[in-house]
Amino acid sequence: MRMTDIIGGKRDGGELTPEEIRFFVRGYTDNAIPDYQASALLMAIYLRGMSDSETANLTAAMAESGQQLDTSALKATGKPTMDKHSTGGVGDKTSLVVVSMLAAAGILVCKMSGRGLGHTGGTLDKLEAIPGFRIGMTPEEMLAQVSSRGACLAGQTGDLAPADKKLYALRDATATVGSLPLIISSILSKKLAGGAESFLFDVKVGGGALMETEAEARQLARGLAEGAAANHRRASVLLTDMTQPLGYAIGNALEIREAVHTLSPANVQASSFSHSSNNARFRELCITLAAAGIELAGIATGAESVEKANEALETGAAYRAFERIVEAQGGDISVLRHPERLAQAPVVHTITARTEGYIAAFDTRELGNIVVALGGGRATKEDTIDPSVGLLIGSGIGAYCAADSPLAEIHARTEQEATAAAVRVRAAIHLSSTPVPAPPLVIDRISAP
Repeated sequence: MRMTDIIGGKRDGGELTPEEIRFFVRGYTDNAIPDYQASALLMAIYLRGMSDSETANLTAAMAESGQQLDTSALKATGKPTMDKHSTGGVGDKTSLVVVSMLAAAGILVCKMSGRGLGHTGGTLDKLEAIPGFRIGMTPEEMLAQVSSRGACLAGQTGDLAPADKKLYALRDATATVGSLPLIISSILSKKLAGGAESFLFDVKVGGGALMETEAEARQLARGLAEGAAANHRRASVLLTDMTQPLGYAIGNALEIREAVHTLSPANVQASSFSHSSNNARFRELCITLAAAGIELAGIATGAESVEKANEALETGAAYRAFERIVEAQGGDISVLRHPERLAQAPVVHTITARTEGYIAAFDTRELGNIVVALGGGRATKEDTIDPSVGLLIGSGIGAYCAADSPLAEIHARTEQEATAAAVRVRAAIHLSSTPVPAPPLVIDRISAP
């Protein structure tokens, strides 16, 4: 079997056999297949797509490419086990908050996260903005921490779905991030390897997400729900809005500050933007997702699940759960109590509205790309991220802005980078002279048939 024949077959619209898929996954995992050939096949898949059976075979091959977590000891405690995943978006730091809320509610969460993909941020990049935070954990360490602390937030190890870990980084550098079969197989292979009983999925929809149209997002949601059910896992999939940045912060240290502010709003004033409508929207999403997880775990249903999610935030239980996670993974918890100690960019520029009006729309993808250009993301998989840079966004769609009120704040390394970003940021925020309705936060909830 030759890799060139596999690439050519998919390039010409053929269907890959299970043997060809296993050959590719095994060969790339073992470094027998070079990046340039893997990149060619990824692009062929991106352009030609994959059938349901191809996607299922790719998912299985990736999940089986390494060790799978044995969660039997966790399940023996009688507590539900769950994994949570977001397809990612601009300003999406929900995992930091929601995993903490689920842990506070008594759900055991072993969360394996990834790095940024294109214009979307990555949970691991955000966590590494916390000094000392260790994302590299062995499977045994993950299980031990979940047992003792209720949750972990770690990167994929070389032993768990190693094929996905390699392909995940390569997709970011080859413009193949948006392929639906690759997204489904990537997400589900990690979840299956993680061994949880149930999966909570947040599928983002809009210009700031990987899935820009509702039709694409629904297809992905159905694929995730059906794939989970086929592997005897319970799943809940929410379609949520990403036509605007999620929360007010975009950029790694800035997003940690907003996450901490959301977990402990009475104690932490993260910035002058902390009480914007954007943070209220982010907080609402966290409560909605946590409530869906609580219901999925069988702890409560309906309004009671929302009450329990609210309780985790209001009592500080979720904040304490996050602090325990950070402490267990070597992070400096003093920066959680004093977020101003996190990395701060030397140059801060504020952009104000030139006229009064209503926020009508964002070019959310462009805002994410601006943060990448500032140094807060990766153009290639080898790039180093500056955790201090990013953007703060003043208001969300539908909000009224007076003339000279702050629209955004740029955090940059140099005056030159801040000036260049300012032109792009202003062009990415659109105002209207007439009121504009805010888009719904949750579009739909999908489950397996």
